[in-house]
Amino acid sequence: MTQTVTKDHVIFMHYTLTNDAGEELDSSVGAEPLFFLHGAGNIVEGLEEAIDGLTVGSKLQVTVPPEKGYGLKDEDGEQNFPRDMFPEEMPLEEGMFFVLEGPEGQLPVWLVAVEGDEVTLDTNHPLAGVTLNFDVEIVRIRKATAEELVHGHPHGAEGTEGHHH
Repeated sequence: MTQTVTKDHVIFMHYTLTNDAGEELDSSVGAEPLFFLHGAGNIVEGLEEAIDGLTVGSKLQVTVPPEKGYGLKDEDGEQNFPRDMFPEEMPLEEGMFFVLEGPEGQLPVWLVAVEGDEVTLDTNHPLAGVTLNFDVEIVRIRKATAEELVHGHPHGAEGTEGHHH
């Protein structure tokens, strides 16, 4: 039986992500493959669309524009905050991800820089505005469990991780 990348299946794939300059941003090669629930928006839209219908062993190169990746960059996304807004014992590092509680609910932000008493946060994903080039290989496909479908993401490689019955 040929297994195909279709909705409600958990897809295991190796990938290498590069930007337009050809710099490698991320890769699973040499480690465990990435796995995700297909059709549930676990990965960027452009990549999910491109691999739909592939089979185990398929290799593909996909270019995803920012609109179907991490969005376009909002020029007003960066804001500076005083360092003392954050707990003193909290180590602040570039690239950290936070969710701030704002007047309109939760706001995801990334830490861009820490300079003296000032912390620069950005509401843009670090890859916003970036064209993403994926080199992918589908290594395994399994049916999602009923529970995974309800939760919208896989529970570990076998679908049983961290759940006691």
